[in-house]
Amino acid sequence: MPDSNPETHVIDYRAAERLLAARDPRGAVKLLDSVIAAHPENTAARLLRARAFFMAAQLRSAELEFELVIEREPDNAYAHFGLARTLERAGRDQHARRHFRLAAALDPRPEYVKAAGFDAIE
Repeated sequence: MPDSNPETHVIDYRAAERLLAARDPRGAVKLLDSVIAAHPENTAARLLRARAFFMAAQLRSAELEFELVIEREPDNAYAHFGLARTLERAGRDQHARRHFRLAAALDPRPEYVKAAGFDAIE
């Protein structure tokens, strides 16, 4: 295994972003596992890994990762939205609706507001 240092973790994180953009979520997860092992408090890495799990249809892993971020940052609208999409995909619409609404309340981005079922206020 190559030397593990902060620079390597940044490189792995950036490479994981590129893998996710290239639709290789499993490759992204592999890179992010080492980053998170070294920096378990890193919210950005955890959010990226949650997205990768979601793209790989590993819904339970995605749910757990999003929930961990929300536990640490209850006002993270993106994490609520990601968790809601994960729950929706798993057929847990009622639980998903709660997180869609929280995301929209925290950040009124059009996609959050639409997913929450709120009418746009002008």
